[in-house]
Amino acid sequence: MTNAYTGKVAEAQKCKAPRASAAGNAPEFSEGQGIKEIEQIRQRLNLMYEVSRTAASSQQLSQLIKQITLMTQCALNASASSVLLVDKDGDLIFEVADGQVGKQLRRAKLGAQSGVAGWVASHGKAVVVNDVNQDQRFSTLIDTVTGFTTKSIICAPLVAHERVIGVIEVLNKLDGANFSDHDLETLMSVAATVAMNINNTRLHQTILDSYKTTIRVLAATVDARDPYAYGHSQRVSEYALLAANSMPLPRDEREVIETAAALHDIGKAYIPESILVKRGPLTDEEWKTMRKHPVIGSNILKSIPFLEKTSKLVLYHHERYDGRGYPDGLKGETIPVGSRLIAVADAFDTMTTNHSYQGASTVDEAIERLHRFARIQFCPLAVQAFVAGFARFRVPARSYVTASGTPTG
Repeated sequence: MTNAYTGKVAEAQKCKAPRASAAGNAPEFSEGQGIKEIEQIRQRLNLMYEVSRTAASSQQLSQLIKQITLMTQCALNASASSVLLVDKDGDLIFEVADGQVGKQLRRAKLGAQSGVAGWVASHGKAVVVNDVNQDQRFSTLIDTVTGFTTKSIICAPLVAHERVIGVIEVLNKLDGANFSDHDLETLMSVAATVAMNINNTRLHQTILDSYKTTIRVLAATVDARDPYAYGHSQRVSEYALLAANSMPLPRDEREVIETAAALHDIGKAYIPESILVKRGPLTDEEWKTMRKHPVIGSNILKSIPFLEKTSKLVLYHHERYDGRGYPDGLKGETIPVGSRLIAVADAFDTMTTNHSYQGASTVDEAIERLHRFARIQFCPLAVQAFVAGFARFRVPARSYVTASGTPTG
């Protein structure tokens, strides 16, 4: 079967159904007015209001599913619940698992036809089973593995665009009562919201992946203008993330730093190639032209609505901690932290890469220079974060570090 995991009963008993109403101020019912059906509808509206509010405020799919599932479990006065998603092979994987056996079930896989959940997923129909021992669809597999005892279960399919993408299930009423048709209707309403948000999140992720691929191609195109800069933007992006992941920064801010670091030199697309590949020192006039690239790059990016924050980091990645940088001569912590991290990452890659005007330094030599120029050219906290991140990961060439801090090949 697919049952789920158990939460700690003592903790589950503390759960309370949400009290806010969809209208904001639901009337309280006196004992004389407490018609059971009306109260059930009110509780269902309360739950759906909280589910919708949670869905609107959450950006991480796993967090969203976990919150909604726990809210539903509490509202239905149950001891356990789970969400399983259909994988590319058609099997079911536990996406949400909590409680004492949660770690055992997390990412566990069930066959497409396994248990009640498998039946619901394959038939696209919701079911109530108040005595699993009397239902042939029930499988004892998960109970055997986890030690949990499933007595009753309600399960509903997650359907998006007429396709089942998973199931949500709730197990065992805390008071030993049966699950009702009203409970099933509530679960089906929650399932519709969960399915919609899963589908939207996956679509957003597909768009984001495409966007990141485009960013990398664009950065590589800029790097290609200078034969010594091959892979520079990708490495700077990786190094900046190593530093950002060593600091207490929100995930969305680290993602902005990742993108900005990849595009920090996009303005060089408008700098004459004769300046970019010049073997000797640049003239004053050539330096004047070269120093325009942060402003050019920022102007390119800020014309794209969702890259506004990125454009700011690109604009200031050549500012210095002592205030002698460009384009605006910002000083110290008035420089955005992302720009300070990119400045360190950019300098490190420049020092450890061969160029027409200088040979590559060793890693130790480059790190020593970063420390030497901390509080002068570089932010000391940014240097510290980079060195800590670099020592921690020591990622090989061609690997990629995500904003979650995980290097991938």
